[in-house]
Amino acid sequence: MINEHTKFRLIISEKSSSKVNMATDEALLLSLKDNDLPILRLYTWDENSVTIGISQKVENYDFNNIAKRITGGGVLFHGHDVSYSLILPVNLLKGFNIKESYEKICLFILDFYKKLGLEVCYAKDNLNIQLSKSEYCQVGFEAYDILVNGQKIGGNAQRRTKKAIFQHGSIPVTSVKKGNTIDNKIGISLEDIGKNIDFETVQNKLTQSFEDTFDVELEFTQLTKEEENLKNNLLKEKYDNGSK
Repeated sequence: MINEHTKFRLIISEKSSSKVNMATDEALLLSLKDNDLPILRLYTWDENSVTIGISQKVENYDFNNIAKRITGGGVLFHGHDVSYSLILPVNLLKGFNIKESYEKICLFILDFYKKLGLEVCYAKDNLNIQLSKSEYCQVGFEAYDILVNGQKIGGNAQRRTKKAIFQHGSIPVTSVKKGNTIDNKIGISLEDIGKNIDFETVQNKLTQSFEDTFDVELEFTQLTKEEENLKNNLLKEKYDNGSK
């Protein structure tokens, strides 16, 4: 289980571009070794940042600050949200399939919303919601979409390698500019439902919910030299190579 490790590395990154954030995620995933501490990273985005799913083509979109995620899905607009990335040795969720591990990891997100006094659940647990045929959270009402007051908020996605489980997602803090999105099924933000909280407070509350949910201790760290070098190499060779 996740709390098999009583300590996690906590990395709080400065506000960055789409390319830097995605290169950092990939560097942390690729650098994780069998005996390393698991990692929780919290971060924010430059204004007008855009990410797309791993199978999509950057050249199909007319945005300057755009990068591919290492997970699937569609177009996401950032700058209004606080995001997290979780990198776990795969043995911490041994025996759990993707759906089960996704549900367990997202419990700290549900706890975060509950601590704000909000009514929160997965879409699959709301009898008034008609689910789509897909099992995973992409767009619309799918089984593990997180609903606050009956409305979709944020999103999460997972990827597995032989050594690690990677999951990331976002907490929409301020209102999304609905005129600046391709997907008309965009969710709500905390601001939309009257919760006016600054980004730093959201990060602090997320770390508390993570510790409370999994009974672990978060130990603040920076990127190691190896992780920093790999991030910079990825930026140079992949994310800045032929990207907008």
